[in-house]
Amino acid sequence: MDDYKKKTAYDGIEKEIVFSQSVKAGKRVYYLDVKKDRRGDLYLALTESKKISGGFGEVPQFEKHKIFLYKEDVENFADAFADALAYIKSQYPEGENLRRVYYEDSSAEGATEQAAAAGNAEEKGDFEVEF
Repeated sequence: MDDYKKKTAYDGIEKEIVFSQSVKAGKRVYYLDVKKDRRGDLYLALTESKKISGGFGEVPQFEKHKIFLYKEDVENFADAFADALAYIKSQYPEGENLRRVYYEDSSAEGATEQAAAAGNAEEKGDFEVEF
């Protein structure tokens, strides 16, 4: 991914995004951006963006919520997040697929193929975060 700079509306200071990944989930999109502040320290910006339906012909509006995690908080957040995921998984029968698949192709054939592919997706294990 190419590095690029983005000015935030909050402070007008350029923030360099060094890593970015998005997760589409129905009407919501989650963005995970690793940014570098003006001192060169890395932090994680989590953004939830939800499209708010407007009337026909109106410019779409987006509702956004942001969370900023600084390097001194990442380890504790990652531990708590892993604990929360483990709890959620413990509440469902073993082997149940917790992934929800959102389909762009609503045809029965396309949906069946996508569901089969989603069921065969490899499950990701534990993760480590280091700065």
